[in-house]
Amino acid sequence: MQAIFETTFDVIYLLSIILIGFYMVFKANDNIYFKLFGIMAIVLGFGDAFHLVPRSYALLTTGLEDNAVALGIGKFITSITMTFFYVILYHIWRFRYNVNNKQRLTIIIYILALSRIILCLLPGNDWLNYYQPISYGIYRNIPFTIMGIILIYLFIRESKVNNDKYLKHMGLAIILSFGFYIPVVLFAKTYNWVGILMIPKTLSYVWVVYMGFNEIKDKNC
Repeated sequence: MQAIFETTFDVIYLLSIILIGFYMVFKANDNIYFKLFGIMAIVLGFGDAFHLVPRSYALLTTGLEDNAVALGIGKFITSITMTFFYVILYHIWRFRYNVNNKQRLTIIIYILALSRIILCLLPGNDWLNYYQPISYGIYRNIPFTIMGIILIYLFIRESKVNNDKYLKHMGLAIILSFGFYIPVVLFAKTYNWVGILMIPKTLSYVWVVYMGFNEIKDKNC
């Protein structure tokens, strides 16, 4: 039952988010803001596919532990692509609110992203082992979480100041994504049922993308 439900959900999610991404890229024309939204959606979809496709295969065949290598590689790639996702989202914020300075903030975001990637590359992550050390799961998510907190603050502040009807809930969507993700990092290996939180986490990311999609649709770009 779990295998069928998860696989169905993953197929619908991946196809939808990737198609929406390409739609936004093609409809954006010379609008960099909408094009970034589309690229972000494509990065999200293809990045998640590296983890979700092996997971679905494992659930439908011999189980997760027997497919630890494929799952580990997929999880590693997804960790990297999600870092790019948030870097792109930062630049969406800059274009959305015409931020032409804040070079120091940009440097901080890139340092955090680079730190996250370096931490993901460390052998201590033991990506190919099904029972990966929780400690490294925490280490690599520290700069990732700081990036998220910064973006939450930036979007909440600017959307309120600019009375932005399209991105007014962006901060909330990011909060929810981390709220569902952090318990998985900390407890999924101890309590298997915690893994179900990845579904609302994924829906939070869909909401992030949908905000841009909804605007480009309304403006008939």
